[in-house]
Amino acid sequence: MAEKALLDRSQVKKAVQALQAFLKNKASGEAPFLDETQHISLLFTLWKIPKEAQTIRIPLPHGQRSDTEEICLFTRDEPNMTSEQTQRFYKKLLQERGVKGISEIIPYKVLKTEYKPYEAKRRLLGNFDLFISDDRIRRLLPSHLGKHFYKSKKEPLCVNLQSKHLARDIERVIQGTSLKVTNKGCCCMARVAHSGMTADEVTENIEAAVQTVVTKLRMKGPVIKLIHIKSQTSVALPVYTSDLGHLSVLESKQAQTPKDKESASTKKNKTEDKEKADATAEGKRKVKKVKKNKAAAEEEEEIPQLVPIETPVKKPKLEKASKKKKLEKAPKPAALKKGTKAQSKLIKKTDSKVKRKVPKVK
Repeated sequence: MAEKALLDRSQVKKAVQALQAFLKNKASGEAPFLDETQHISLLFTLWKIPKEAQTIRIPLPHGQRSDTEEICLFTRDEPNMTSEQTQRFYKKLLQERGVKGISEIIPYKVLKTEYKPYEAKRRLLGNFDLFISDDRIRRLLPSHLGKHFYKSKKEPLCVNLQSKHLARDIERVIQGTSLKVTNKGCCCMARVAHSGMTADEVTENIEAAVQTVVTKLRMKGPVIKLIHIKSQTSVALPVYTSDLGHLSVLESKQAQTPKDKESASTKKNKTEDKEKADATAEGKRKVKKVKKNKAAAEEEEEIPQLVPIETPVKKPKLEKASKKKKLEKAPKPAALKKGTKAQSKLIKKTDSKVKRKVPKVK
């Protein structure tokens, strides 16, 4: 690739030396009694945004972490063992395999119970610089750790604790780095070294990182546009700038694609227009044939004229029954009849009581 050939070692070393001098002057001016190391990172700027997200693991020839950094290991719960017994078991295993640098071991059961509250998770995140997990419990960790581990880019890196070369695998994970290429932007960053390293070690790490990124990046054509080196508090210093010929190549590719699309669209339009014209011509022919057939049929058959016949109009009969029905009285309801009879009986009784004979007084 072009990036391998154009990365100048002398230019990279000059940039590293300038960055180290800046960090020394700043440290001597602000806090001379503190010997804190700063991270040195590579900033990649791509020509175009990738279609898919990708995580690239980068092995480095020199360790990019200092000895003072705290590393935590998450392990699975061993069967028929308590949490303390699992901690002792894995400490003994790491000592036997020659693994160094791991400061604390936390079993999965302890992570679920003791680090369940939000404050405990934040404390755990701040106490350690790197987290490693057993690959057997990798899928169980996100629900217990929370989103803050992933936002701060401290998600656990997986290791096979059953491997025969355990010390080598853990050393690669601790001293190596990873580059996260997202499909939301064209810039990505990877930690490569620290300020306590020499200039030659930093340049070797930068060369190894660029070589692995170029080979493993899943993109076609010219990929990397710019490469900068920077620390946490410094300005980005350029290490590699792509040739302007790559820009012309990209523009030519982009120009070719719309032309092809336009040619394909014009071909489709032409075929559609031809089909429409053929369909309209066939329709006109059919209409003309139908009209000719109708005219011939009309000429052959003469339609006879129809003469209307007068029919006698009958007068409607008058409804005589309607008058009779109007004269008839409507029948009274039964309830009223019964009531009138009862009232007449009561009147008769009262009359009989009133018409009693009164004896004459002489």
